[in-house]
Amino acid sequence: MDTILQALIMGIVQGLTEFLPVSSSGHLIIVPFLFGWTDPFITSLAFSVMLHIGTLAALLVYFRSDWARIVPAGFAAIRDRSFRADPDRKLAWLLVAATIPAAIAGFLLSDWIEANFRDVGPVAATLVIGAAILWLADRWGSLTKGVEDVTFPLAIGIGAAQALALIPGISRSGISISAARFAGLGREAAARFSFLMATPVIIGAAVFEVRKLVTGEAGVPIEIVPLIVGMTASFVAGVLAIGFLLRYLRTRSLTIFVVYRLILAAVVIVAWLR
Repeated sequence: MDTILQALIMGIVQGLTEFLPVSSSGHLIIVPFLFGWTDPFITSLAFSVMLHIGTLAALLVYFRSDWARIVPAGFAAIRDRSFRADPDRKLAWLLVAATIPAAIAGFLLSDWIEANFRDVGPVAATLVIGAAILWLADRWGSLTKGVEDVTFPLAIGIGAAQALALIPGISRSGISISAARFAGLGREAAARFSFLMATPVIIGAAVFEVRKLVTGEAGVPIEIVPLIVGMTASFVAGVLAIGFLLRYLRTRSLTIFVVYRLILAAVVIVAWLR
């Protein structure tokens, strides 16, 4: 199949699955496996991470009004050395606190995880594990708290959970939404905090991978046209996925995503064993 078409499909997959709690990194390993794609650029971790620039743009566009308040409020908190009962000042630094565990884990463990977990067998297992966590969190979590009720210890805890998403199949949105649900946040509030919290992490990962591509450390040549096609597709699909999930979770549970993860894991296992 043409590399550009593969990049388009991968971009759509990335955009949808980055925000739905089903694991984008897992899907970017599974899709080439199921279709038999072998292009080293399309199947590389570098391409997968670069697709995150598209979903990063989706986050920034969708939550542009939030970030227009949060960023100035964060600097104002530094200037005044006070939150002054301003929820945006508090939220800015909650997001900073939540980013720290994932940043540390990514720096220390990304190479080891890439070497040991980028195969469909482990991904099938982590899809099931993630499904169990998501189901338990949605079953046991309450609906009593909003984003404004998040504390610094809670933000660090959700951030630590987000670090587990380095393992393909776990899902960044899935594990952080699950942690927030265990802590008592409602479904929509958990998803909103998860998406805001993902923004600085994706920025850091994208910057790191761009450097590797430019310096040649990624080990694959840069294919500009497929890269642009994939990133554009991930942006459009990402915007649609964010809006869908936030609307969906206002009235519905996460059960459909649990079922999807289990079905996908079963399909992968059958294909893998064959």
